Amino acid sequence: MAISRGHLGVAKAIFVVCIALLVNAVKCNPHGGSRRGSVVEIGGLKSYVSGPSHSRYAVVLASDVFGYEVPNLRKIADKVGAAGYYAVVPDFFNGDPFNSSIKGFNEWKAQHPPAKAFKASISVIKALRRKGISAIAAAGFCYGAHASVELAKTKLIQAVVFLHPTDIVEDDFKYVKVPVEILGGENDVLVPPTVIKKYEEILSSRPEIPSFVKIFPRVEHGWTTRYNSTTEKAAEEAHRDLLNWVNKYIKHKKKA
Repeated sequence: MAISRGHLGVAKAIFVVCIALLVNAVKCNPHGGSRRGSVVEIGGLKSYVSGPSHSRYAVVLASDVFGYEVPNLRKIADKVGAAGYYAVVPDFFNGDPFNSSIKGFNEWKAQHPPAKAFKASISVIKALRRKGISAIAAAGFCYGAHASVELAKTKLIQAVVFLHPTDIVEDDFKYVKVPVEILGGENDVLVPPTVIKKYEEILSSRPEIPSFVKIFPRVEHGWTTRYNSTTEKAAEEAHRDLLNWVNKYIKHKKKA
């Protein structure tokens, strides 16, 4: 049975339970920040950028609720930039990432609905095109998956990667127009493997859309950006999978 947006209420409740654990994981994360990139304005948003500014190929990384300043997300951008892409992490929350000590999640989300991030992402994509970027991929982490899947329904990007994606539903995959990679976690209570498998079934019914789905064992929600010594190896594998997918559907365009 298809998952409707109305059914996301249960997921929201689970999400609230997970938030405290995730906030603690961010505070306890032993990994430092980036040393390679810088913050510039793109499409009206502050954005962390990394990689060659003259590249004609870009990857937009849409953050989870903790925003564009999360050190490990910036490290992923650095990896993408080191591979030759112009990596962009926009601040879709305008300096107001989720912080449970300031406001509740539902209040915060009402101020930062996923649709708002998608609208802002269009401005970022258009700014990159004006800059001379000829091919763009999007990678959505958790909350950032909504903006990414909406972009994937357009012709604005050429490939998309979802990492423990939230705020998307099965029907979204009936309308994507670009190659799709989904990376999920075996112990993810917010986006369990059963949900990821539903997405995979729809993609399998659309052979014209290249797709790849992978469930990582023994990892919980958010492991690709909030990893620890136990899950770091899986996170690094996911980062490689992200880059391999982008290389397959973006870098090959250099030959065109």
